[in-house]
Amino acid sequence: MADFVQTLETALAVGSLYALIALGYTMVYGILKFINFAHGDVVVLGAWISYTVAQWCLKRLAPADGPPLWLGPVVLACAMTVCGVLGFLIERLAYKPLRRAPRLNVLITAIGVSLLLQNVGQLDAVFGSSPVSMPALLPNPALVRMSFGGPGSSEVVIGLVDATIFVTAGLLMLALETIVYRTRLGAAMRAVSFNAETAALMGINANRIISFTFVTGSVLAAAAGFLYAMKYPGLNQPAHTIWVLLGLKAFVSAVIGGIGNVRGALLGGFVIAFVEQFGAFYISSNYRDVYVFALLIIILLIRPTGILGTPYREKV
Repeated sequence: MADFVQTLETALAVGSLYALIALGYTMVYGILKFINFAHGDVVVLGAWISYTVAQWCLKRLAPADGPPLWLGPVVLACAMTVCGVLGFLIERLAYKPLRRAPRLNVLITAIGVSLLLQNVGQLDAVFGSSPVSMPALLPNPALVRMSFGGPGSSEVVIGLVDATIFVTAGLLMLALETIVYRTRLGAAMRAVSFNAETAALMGINANRIISFTFVTGSVLAAAAGFLYAMKYPGLNQPAHTIWVLLGLKAFVSAVIGGIGNVRGALLGGFVIAFVEQFGAFYISSNYRDVYVFALLIIILLIRPTGILGTPYREKV
């Protein structure tokens, strides 16, 4: 029982990260109907920017008792700001000129932007190609301890870092849900996703809405990168396979939940995390990636539009 609860707690924390990243994929697809393959690399930049800002601050503060508690939110805000600006520039410089181009051109451009970010990130003048260790900006005491059985039995420990990941991701997802479904800006986003030309005729600035979508997705990606670095402090170089798999799993989350559906992306993130974590613990950790992509194939065979996706019917 203790192993089950501990695995459940880990799945909730990892699922929160997947869901945050998947939201960026699904929002861009919902608005422009193409996959922004560079989104996963924005997550990587969010993690590395967090490390760079944290190191810069710690060198100047030189705290004797460890990093102050306020440093974590400051680093998170810096990473979200930089990645938000980066998302705006990517949309304006790379994707906006291709809005009326064939989808293949946009796809190739997205892959090119992804490779550009990976290779620029490896430059010694930027982040370099050596792994680093993220400073512990948050202490990780045990918030909850649960014992199952008598003395000497297994114990479930929920630390502050996992709790922070779950709460922060939950607040960000709740804020996005409120914006999309309860504000005029969200109504404009849904209108542009339905038909951008008709929305423009109704007085909606489609260019501004598209830019806002990219900025929002990049901000969420930066938050996911920061939280990932808090949970897994060992940061590999920006083009490492582990980062590629992280982006792919988040994309799979969006597809399984229903690409283009915000709530589907949230659901898909947690479904993927549960399958991955419980499969790794109860079957074999060597096949944790196999479980994820096998589930993708099964879901697409049963429901091609994803769990919450709706089929598109074109009237002729």
